[in-house]
Amino acid sequence: MAADETAPIPPTEADLGLIKQILPHRYPFLLVDKVRDIVPMKSCVGIKNVTSNEPHFEGHFPQEPVMPGVLIIEAMAQAAAVLVGVSLDLAGQSLGTYFMAIDKCRFRRKVVPGDVLELHMTTLRGGGKVWKFEGRAIVDGELAAEAEIMAMLSRGDNG
Repeated sequence: MAADETAPIPPTEADLGLIKQILPHRYPFLLVDKVRDIVPMKSCVGIKNVTSNEPHFEGHFPQEPVMPGVLIIEAMAQAAAVLVGVSLDLAGQSLGTYFMAIDKCRFRRKVVPGDVLELHMTTLRGGGKVWKFEGRAIVDGELAAEAEIMAMLSRGDNG
């Protein structure tokens, strides 16, 4: 039997349980409900179900709730961090992923309660401590936001 036949196959989907093993975030700041279509080291699609009971809608804006753009970008970053965690098999290893840069950020449409936000993340550079991703947030096939994000990977052991 060849050595690569015994290597574990990374999952192509992360449910909430696996997401919580990879990300340190918890309610109300855990912004990804599921990650699907994971291609290790390359891409994924995060899913955020936008609901009216999220705390930011109380003040942003009470008469016309709109998901803050910074939270859309944070959701992109969380989906990308799950991609990294699955790719490097880091579940349960105290992964920290810290923003370094946000470039080419544009908001194209409102994201409101009831929307399903698809976070299409593609790795532009990765494999070491610094990763760069292209992200597109899509609702009902329509581009809601886009950005390039760069982040530094930090494990609990400062590795």
